[in-house]
Amino acid sequence: MTAQERLIVALDFQTAKEAEQMVLTLGEHVSFYKVGLELFLNTGGSILEFLASQNKRIFLDLKFHDIPNTTAAAARFAASLDSVSMFNLHASGGTQMIKDSMAVKRADQILLAVTVLTSLDDGDITANFQSPLTASELALNLAKNSKLAGANGVVCSALEAQTIKKHCGEDFITVCPGIRFNDSQVGDQKRVLGPKEAIQNGADYLVIGRPITADPSPKDAALRMLEEISKA
Repeated sequence: MTAQERLIVALDFQTAKEAEQMVLTLGEHVSFYKVGLELFLNTGGSILEFLASQNKRIFLDLKFHDIPNTTAAAARFAASLDSVSMFNLHASGGTQMIKDSMAVKRADQILLAVTVLTSLDDGDITANFQSPLTASELALNLAKNSKLAGANGVVCSALEAQTIKKHCGEDFITVCPGIRFNDSQVGDQKRVLGPKEAIQNGADYLVIGRPITADPSPKDAALRMLEEISKA
């Protein structure tokens, strides 16, 4: 894949106006965008129509998580949206939930299972789940289960991508948020890596928001990110 194909810019905005302006600002340099809960709910989903009108690829990041029947119904909704090429659910929902969702998605769509959020570290895993596993060990376990259930890949920290590839296969897709320039603020992210290092460590796609969208010059930041990706 080219650097541009690997880069997914997160449109973490509240309004359609803000998101649309960002897309227009980045122009031809960015072709793939993530739409999460905040923007999807605040725009009633209309932002998807705008992105489709701009011929952009869409990662619908709603992280479905419920009983298998309900999650499959949500997946069926995502599958009905021609503009959506990638969407996700929580791996912790279990293998049956993943299997049922895989059964209703379109053949040309990528279904990802979210392993461990990059805002959580080992201490959070212990405190919240009383688990003896580290965040990386838990992510690997969830990735293995997701692979067995038929998922196309996972959302994971770039710190775990290489290990997940080793156990689940090179064709098992890794989509990695928590990507930061070495001189960037990490914000609420805890398990982060630079763009070049992330690709070298097995990341297929990089989801990047604030390092680009909060920069005084988003276009320059995007070009810098693409250059870093190209060096991997």
